[in-house]
This record gives sequence, structure tokens and C-alpha cells, in this order.
Amino acid sequence: MKDVKYNKAFLPCAVFSIAVILFGIIGMLVRGINFGIDFVPGLVEEVKVAPAAIQVNYNGSADISVSTSNTALDLVITGAKSENETKSFSYGQYPTVADLAAALNAVEGVSASVLASASLNTYGIYIDSSVSAKLNPAKPYLIYVADKSKNVSIDEVRSALAGQNVSVKELGSADDRSFQIRAAITNDKVSSQELQEKILTALGNKFGKTDVAVVKTDFVGSGLSKNLAWKSVVLAIVTIFLIWGYASIRFHWDFALGAIIALLHDCLIMFAFISWTQVEFSTTTLAAVLTIFGYSINATVVILDRVRENIRLVQTRDFKDILNRSIGGTMTRSIITTVTTLFASISLLVFTSGSIRDFAVVLTVGLISGCYSSLFISSGAISIFRRNWEPGVWALHVRPHDNSSASE
Repeated sequence: MKDVKYNKAFLPCAVFSIAVILFGIIGMLVRGINFGIDFVPGLVEEVKVAPAAIQVNYNGSADISVSTSNTALDLVITGAKSENETKSFSYGQYPTVADLAAALNAVEGVSASVLASASLNTYGIYIDSSVSAKLNPAKPYLIYVADKSKNVSIDEVRSALAGQNVSVKELGSADDRSFQIRAAITNDKVSSQELQEKILTALGNKFGKTDVAVVKTDFVGSGLSKNLAWKSVVLAIVTIFLIWGYASIRFHWDFALGAIIALLHDCLIMFAFISWTQVEFSTTTLAAVLTIFGYSINATVVILDRVRENIRLVQTRDFKDILNRSIGGTMTRSIITTVTTLFASISLLVFTSGSIRDFAVVLTVGLISGCYSSLFISSGAISIFRRNWEPGVWALHVRPHDNSSASE
């Protein structure tokens, strides 16, 4: 394919790319970017779904609070009419739910009943952090343990929260599974407490109100989300400048500028796609954009290296001839590399869901754009920069050499 005039496609490709980029800019102005909960205020909470193992009732005058650790469950007893003390129930000393319930029944005013299998192991015991840890005579208190026979899948949790602006991540092992739920606050009239109650209500309706326990809750303020967004922009800019510096040192300033134009082109194409399809832009999606930066510059460098080689080997007074020879010599390599990489990204697109699927969608678009920009956008830019190029005297006398079959 060394005699194909690829330079004739430079102008049509440039017009097409400009049109797509302008379309993307309109999309960003009209539809905006669907920022994920990494870049907006919200809450992050860890929940576990399993039936309660022990129900604790209290009828007394003291104040008793429940706390747990990795090794024991503690009852902190205070009050004017009682001795201030902490009763600790080691999981090693009370290895089953039945053993622990019997020990709790020995505390004055406390009665505990087993709700689950009496033989369940007490290691991994947990309580609901969304309710008061203080025992209330008017309301039973629930204690939970990991129950592998009652495991809920992440798809079931996502189904329960469908339609809400949340992302779900699975934590822990199959025997002690929990779910990290990240929810964005997109309406200033909705408080974080209301958002949390909405999530717990949806999960309770799906799995049972007493079967959902909040292990941990963190709130992300607007300042932190804006800081993360700003750091992401800085990261992308620094990446582009480092690539520009590398290409300038290895090649020439105009080659480096052509490579950066291709990178910016790919970035704008991906954001055009993100804005019009409303794919959630999260840190995972940002990772896909940065991945394409590396992929695209690698594909571009292969072509630039061949251009630099052909400047010394091809006898011509028209720089476009060198570009045509270089593109022809690397075309097969560029297409095969892109297609084989697409096999992986399309597999992720088909067989995954959630943020990984968003990653795969953006990556797929970026791979196609990266191959296209390396062949025609960066080369077209370089042809403009070197439109007045003239070969050195030594280049006119170098022995003709056809390197189209040279190793890449």
C-alpha cells in the first residue's frame, strides 16, 4: 500500500473531525456532562444484607449502649442508679449465636432471643450504625452476623436501587459480603439524611426492613468533590504536557505538536460521545480517557518513527510522499493492533455492567478514534507544518530504498 495517496484523505478527515467536535461542544452546552458521584456531593455508605441473628430487648433504668470490634461485642453500662462498667463478650468465648444470646441474657434487664440459626459463628458480628446504639426499652435492638446461606448478589442490590443516581460496588468475600453505595446529591433541596433514608427504604422494600444494616456512612461535601474534579483536570493537562515533552525530545517540535493535536482530538471525540449518550463520567471513565492518551500516542509514535526514517531514505521533494510511504508501511500494524485491543474492550462491554461497562464503552470509542487520528489527523497536521519542507543535499543523493516491508 506504499503508492496510495493517503494525503488526499487529510482534508476530508479534518472536516469530518471538526464537525464531530463541534457537535460534541453543542452537546456539552445543551446536555452537559453526566458527572458521577465522584465529582458531585453525596454520601458513601457500606451496607450488609442478611436477616438479624439476635434480637435484644431491655427493661431497666440504666443506659446501655452496644458496640462491636473485630474480637468482641461490648455493652457499655452507665447511669445514676448503676455502676459504670463495660461488659465484653469475646467471640472466642462465645463462638455461636446461641452462646452469645445466653451470655446477654445474664445481664440484668437484658433479654436476647435468637432469630437465625443458633449455630452461626459470631465472628464478623455487626450492628446497624444508622440507628442509635443505645438500648431502648420501647424498641428491640438487632444484632447481625454474616450468614453465607443468605448471600445477596450485587445485581439484586442494583435492581433494588434502579432509577436512583447511585453506584454499587461489592466488598469482602462471598462468605461476608457487603456493598458500598455511592449516591450523589444533585438537588440542593434534598439533604444527605433524606438521601440515605431513600436508599434504605428501597433496600428494605426489596429485602426486608430488618434485613438491611448500615455498617459505615461517610458524607462527601461539595468542596471535596470540586477538589477531585480540579485534580482530574490538572492530571489530564500534566499528562498531555509530559507526552508533548517526550515527543519533542525524541522527534521534532512539529512532530510533537501533531501528536498533541491527535490526543486533543481523541479527548474531544470521547467527550462528544459522553455528552450525547450521557454515559456517567466518573473516575473509572477518566481512567479510560487517560488509557486512550497512552494508546493513541503509542500508535502515533510508530508512524512518526517511520516518517523520521523515511526522510533519510525516500528521494522526494514533496513531504507528502514521505507521509504516504510511512502511513502505508504502518497501516496494517495500526489496524491489527486496534482490532485485537477492541476484542478485549468489546468483551467488557458485553459481559460487564455498571462502571466497568462505562469504562469499556468510552475505551471502545477512544480506540477507534485513536487509530483514526494517528493515521490521518496527526499526519495531516504535520503535512501543514512542513508544507515548505525541502530535503537536505545528503537526502537527494541517498540510495533509494523501499522500506515498506521493514520491521515495525
